[in-house]
Amino acid sequence: MPFSPDRRIDSDADTDPARRRLLVVAATSALILPAAARAKASNPSSGKPDTMPTSAPPNDGRRDFDFYLGRWQVRNRRLKERFVGSDDWEEYAATDESKPILGGLGSIDDYRTDHFGGDFRGMAIRFFNPQTRLWSAYWSTNRSGTLDPPVVGGFKDGIGTFFGYDKDGDRPVYVRCLWSEITAAHVKWEQAFSIDQGKTWETNLVMDMTRLA
Repeated sequence: MPFSPDRRIDSDADTDPARRRLLVVAATSALILPAAARAKASNPSSGKPDTMPTSAPPNDGRRDFDFYLGRWQVRNRRLKERFVGSDDWEEYAATDESKPILGGLGSIDDYRTDHFGGDFRGMAIRFFNPQTRLWSAYWSTNRSGTLDPPVVGGFKDGIGTFFGYDKDGDRPVYVRCLWSEITAAHVKWEQAFSIDQGKTWETNLVMDMTRLA
């Protein structure tokens, strides 16, 4: 389910008001919680933080997600409560399979877990813009049936960083998804939310992926 993978917003957003993605995962390209896309959610305050991507990375980037194509075993760690100072995490297993689309200008992930009541399916879909040289990653589930607002970004020095706006319940949040520790057999994806325009972050979902095929 990464960059979603990319953002992985977790399914409790569909089942409790409090991923309100591996994971992502994301990316997972937060990196944790689906919310319906709303115009006002795209900018929850009068100013945008300086970290929002506004220009293309120096390299083309269209093959930056090739490392994630294939099948993965996913170890998920999800923060049970957000913005209350909690350090109580739950862990659960999943699988994720990523395939190329649009002749290499995109990819789509099929994320599956028996958590959240069983038969949970998630989909991360990513598109590369050759003009801006940035990726946009979207997330949906078989519980919501809608696309969450995208996270946008790219890779630099082996780290994928993606930002976007969403809602955690009724609260506007700034979203960050990170891809890191990328090897042929392993990758890590994290999602974090900020309610102060990126001054501080709380990580709420971490996915460690191990390649199956």
